[in-house]
Amino acid sequence: MKIYTKTGDEGETGLFGGERVPKDDARVRAYGEVDEANAAIGLAVSLEPTGFESALLQTIQRDLFTIGAELATPDPSKLGKALARSGSAIGPSEVGALEDVIDAHDARLKPLKNFILPGGTPKAAAFHLARTVCRRAERAVVSLARAQPINPAILHYLNRLSDLLFVLARAVNAQAGKADVTW
Repeated sequence: MKIYTKTGDEGETGLFGGERVPKDDARVRAYGEVDEANAAIGLAVSLEPTGFESALLQTIQRDLFTIGAELATPDPSKLGKALARSGSAIGPSEVGALEDVIDAHDARLKPLKNFILPGGTPKAAAFHLARTVCRRAERAVVSLARAQPINPAILHYLNRLSDLLFVLARAVNAQAGKADVTW
């Protein structure tokens, strides 16, 4: 099987279920932004220290693939087939898992009284970048949700994920002995 199909050469793409839509469709934009957030997290994972929360981050990347599959499937009756790998849609348990990690890391960090500048170690800077990409994905999903029904847990998940990425940036900096730089 070749990597290119030429079916998108005229500016359209296929959704799960077979429907063809323009590549700038709100649904395509939403799952594309989620894919970009996933890639940004992959970059953060690749930076030293590579073991920092690696299992958690791999779970998150898998969750983002699940979210992408959900967003690419407008017909709920075809969602089961799209989620064959993950087995289930994103729900409250995945959101709760992110909250648990946020709380655990936040309890070990100095309380914030000011905004902080994104940066520090390369891994922290990558987490900050991933956070902003995640926020853009969240905005794209909000736009889609205004026009079409989506799983509301997706919005909850993306909102918590951006918070988690912020906390992970602070945590990896703290682990490296880098203080937050306030604004």
